[in-house]
Amino acid sequence: MKQTYLTGITTTGTPHLGNYVGAVRPAIEASRDTDNTSFYFLADYHALIKCHDPALVSQSRLEIAATWLAMGLDTDRAYFYRQSDIPEIPELTWILTCMTAKGLMNRAHAYKAVVQENLDSGDSDPDKGITMGLYAYPILMAADILMFNASKVPVGKDQVQHLEMARDIAQRFNHHYGELFVLPEAVIEDDVAVLSGLDGRKMSKSYNNTIPLFVPEKKLRKLIMKIKTNSLEPGEPKDPENNTLMEIYSAYANEAQVAAMRQAYADGIAWGEAKQIVFEHLNAVLAEPRERYDALMAQPEKIEHVLQQGAARAREHCVPFMAQIRKAVGLS
Repeated sequence: MKQTYLTGITTTGTPHLGNYVGAVRPAIEASRDTDNTSFYFLADYHALIKCHDPALVSQSRLEIAATWLAMGLDTDRAYFYRQSDIPEIPELTWILTCMTAKGLMNRAHAYKAVVQENLDSGDSDPDKGITMGLYAYPILMAADILMFNASKVPVGKDQVQHLEMARDIAQRFNHHYGELFVLPEAVIEDDVAVLSGLDGRKMSKSYNNTIPLFVPEKKLRKLIMKIKTNSLEPGEPKDPENNTLMEIYSAYANEAQVAAMRQAYADGIAWGEAKQIVFEHLNAVLAEPRERYDALMAQPEKIEHVLQQGAARAREHCVPFMAQIRKAVGLS
């Protein structure tokens, strides 16, 4: 029996080496499985919760779409669309909102965390700075999932609660109006690769320590050379474990190449030489995708065409299903 997988990509930044290894590559590989139907969407409504810079959201939508296409996503096989191009999603969000208990939203980890921060800071208003977007975020996520009756949703551990909320909301709707929604299951991504950034912490836009995926060759080399290492001299054996440089190299190299680098560490390779090897390898691996990416960014109308096609295909599912939902709640 075919499974329907769904993954959202928030459009709030430039894709980096860690994004590709942790999310883009496994998703593209999964989309090639003919036993599955895959939906990948640019979560631009979600982006508005935390990002209020229109230029950044717009640019990020373009860059992320170009990245997925440049890296080989087959949009004839997978559904690839922008969330904001599917008007049925916000409509379903409202219908689900009317079925969602406020107490359920009160228990959301993201909401509770901000409330606790306010309390810890001594603020008299525990809800200071909290928008309804942040508060009701799990309902929009539920609509993303239920709109396509996704049976499997790959998530990190921090998103499991939101999947459980989506199931709760779907069950309550089904109890009142009939069995229209499939109850989604979380696919826990315990083995997702997480790369360290320039400073040794997790590669993240929040830490400003990322290496963008498609920076020009000279910039890529400059960033690789900035990766934090220790003070061991050339000739001194180096530990490949818990080492950012080896971590990044291993994510993009094959087994033989990794084995050779580990031996070079044992032999006391100089950090500068090791960084040069990492740069040359990454540059070679990313050369063709970078060329495709640059060509797409220079012709945004091509990206727009792909996304519009994806939205049209997605709405072939949404429009008739939304008609069923409207009928069920008395809005037909």
